[in-house]
Amino acid sequence: MATEQQASTILENLSAGVLTITFNRPRQKNAFNSTMWREATEAFERALDDDAVRAIVVTGAGGAFSAGQDLAEMNALSPTDDAGGSQPGEPQQSGNDNGFSRFLDALCRFDKPLVAAVEGVGVGIGITLLLHCDYVYIARGARLRAPFVTLGVVPEAASSYLFAAIIGYRNAVDLLFESDFIDGERAVELGIGTHLCDREALMDAARARAEHLAAKPLGSLRRTKQLLLATRSEQVAAARRREDAAFVDRIGSPENIEAITAFFEKRRPDFSNVSSKDRES
Repeated sequence: MATEQQASTILENLSAGVLTITFNRPRQKNAFNSTMWREATEAFERALDDDAVRAIVVTGAGGAFSAGQDLAEMNALSPTDDAGGSQPGEPQQSGNDNGFSRFLDALCRFDKPLVAAVEGVGVGIGITLLLHCDYVYIARGARLRAPFVTLGVVPEAASSYLFAAIIGYRNAVDLLFESDFIDGERAVELGIGTHLCDREALMDAARARAEHLAAKPLGSLRRTKQLLLATRSEQVAAARRREDAAFVDRIGSPENIEAITAFFEKRRPDFSNVSSKDRES
């Protein structure tokens, strides 16, 4: 019998050994704020420790996967904010951040089968999270984007390493430098997604995969995934450290400020007369 727990930003539904975690800020296209980072982290941590959970499907409510970091929340915080926030952009990734680092820690050590079901937009963490999933089902109309360069910052979630490792260096350059949207077909072609689905069939397909995996010996699956993760764990950890350092330098930089100001003013950013230097300490 299914059990359901509802939090303010995360829905959890456990049925037949499969836990469905749903990002639940549909009005914000499931953009992450500090509450959602915390609740998503706690959901993954509980799932890892719960023997009843044998596989996870992660998805978004309201026809979107995730629009990434909630820029409105980030715009209200400064790099030295006592609450642990950062300047506009993706979340600060070192020290006392808004919950992003702890979420990434939970994601990187999650050794049960993890299936993503993606429709609508997947931006920022909405695309980089997929690099940590075992199976990624993407709806045909999905639109994914790694917007970091256009925000005046740098990649996150070890994506500077994982994009190059999964889709190849040249494709990673194009995806990150151009910061353009790609559709579901292109995401699967590149290897970011594993399966392309009609939107109506997306959840059924993702759940069928998760139920199939849930029927397998979980101990063997976990040890196998641990072995696979070990082949890249040092590289992922090193990439996160490099990204953390670079991100702290870039957040609040003149280019980052221009990018976020333009976003809220609903205009194209103009970097032609903006200093390319990092934020002053």
